[in-house]
Amino acid sequence: MTMPRILIVDDDPEITSALSRGLTLHGYDTQTEHGVSAAIERIRAEPLNAAIVDVMIGADSGIDLVRALRAEGHHLPIVMLSALSEVEDRARGLEAGADDYIVKPFSFDELVARLKVQERRAQVHKPRRARLDTATRRVSAAGRDVALTEREFALLLLLARNVGKVQSRGMIFDTLWAGEGTSSENVVDVYLGYLRRKLDPISDFGFEIKTLRNRGFMLDGASPEID
Repeated sequence: MTMPRILIVDDDPEITSALSRGLTLHGYDTQTEHGVSAAIERIRAEPLNAAIVDVMIGADSGIDLVRALRAEGHHLPIVMLSALSEVEDRARGLEAGADDYIVKPFSFDELVARLKVQERRAQVHKPRRARLDTATRRVSAAGRDVALTEREFALLLLLARNVGKVQSRGMIFDTLWAGEGTSSENVVDVYLGYLRRKLDPISDFGFEIKTLRNRGFMLDGASPEID
């Protein structure tokens, strides 16, 4: 049985070490980061079941980390930790997008119980998975079956193989169009428009194609099965 993977984000190595040891004893595979930027990159790059984020991460704010992740479209369950117990402090964390908030000191039994609640909620709301058929260039899910052109399918396949990772417009253009003499990267936006119209409502397929301003595009949601 695969152990749930939990990311612990705190600037204090002693705290991350203690949390990691305790959660490992409770059957979790733990990862640790001590800064906001590193945590964001880890979450973008790796499949995780949940994150535990301290409100204060050195000079940075765990609340800003949560807000940035939600702005990028990440749905990872997040439990915030803090020594601050005022209602306003808890409200700020939850309004930023945290799923739960635990005030220090706390027991491991309480932390594990709350993590399990968030894991169950994530499973209940886990989106359905689409299927991409590379032989027929069709995408199907929930009784829908849509035929795509060769270039539309190649674009969706590129995003599907990098779920949760931002793909810049230039990278997509270089991969799919640069070798054919197409002169403008705007062709990427054109074909993304085709995809969105053909798959509308795209939620039927368990994912979204997100546009991240000044960064690129990302497939967010359930990773499609690729045949």
